[in-house]
Amino acid sequence: MSSPTLKRRRLSIELRRLRQAADLSVTEAAKRLDLDPATITRMERNDWKRPNINIIRNMLTLYGVTDDANREALLNLARESRKRGWWADYADVFRSSLPDFESGARAIFDYQTILVPGLLQTADYARAIFRGSQVLRDEPVIERHVEARLNRQAILDRDQPFHYWSIIDEAGLTKLVGGPEVMREQLQHLCKMAAKPNITVQVLLDGAGAHAAMMGAFAILDFPSPNDPSMVYIETATDALYLEKPEELHRYRLIYSHIQSVALTPEESVRHIASLADRL
Repeated sequence: MSSPTLKRRRLSIELRRLRQAADLSVTEAAKRLDLDPATITRMERNDWKRPNINIIRNMLTLYGVTDDANREALLNLARESRKRGWWADYADVFRSSLPDFESGARAIFDYQTILVPGLLQTADYARAIFRGSQVLRDEPVIERHVEARLNRQAILDRDQPFHYWSIIDEAGLTKLVGGPEVMREQLQHLCKMAAKPNITVQVLLDGAGAHAAMMGAFAILDFPSPNDPSMVYIETATDALYLEKPEELHRYRLIYSHIQSVALTPEESVRHIASLADRL
């Protein structure tokens, strides 16, 4: 697991479990540790950046973690979660921890409605997306965003087992983002990426009509360890949401299963994407 954010999330879950096992409320634990209760709440919600090792050590003592091996394992988890990944150099670009979570994922199941997903975008297509947003107007800033997006795509070529399954609404393939030349190159790139053994692409045709995912785009991230619960990622124009409750995950898995069944098969999808490229 190379993701510091994922390690910090696991540490947060474990600290909450240990506090509850010690039969301590957040208020009581904060009082004994001489901390603000809000600090412990943020830690247990993974709303923190760089864990303080001394505070973690004191918490483990309070929670009755006396076994040296267990203490050291948790302290080491805290130390590793303080490390910086490549994405930290793009703090001005990324407004969420998605690249960090992606780096630690075992599989990602993505659904996009009106555009090609970021992990499968070409540089020119991404550049057109950023320009079209009307938010980024400075060319050097746009190029920095494109660079960051291309760096995200490195996870698709990593050595560790990783599978990426993308379902794209047909509307995202027929919209001429950047013009015919850029769009043709993008569609051809999709076909090339879909040929990789760890990437699956499906097209959800307009003719499918109403379907279970009409509320919008989302991604489901699964992780290698059972200690790291799966999550649903939803991005809005101003924020990013992470859904982790079992009932939420169950609902989104059902939605994804439904659109998988009504979309073109992976083989049909590649042929359809290639035909769209030929028309351009």
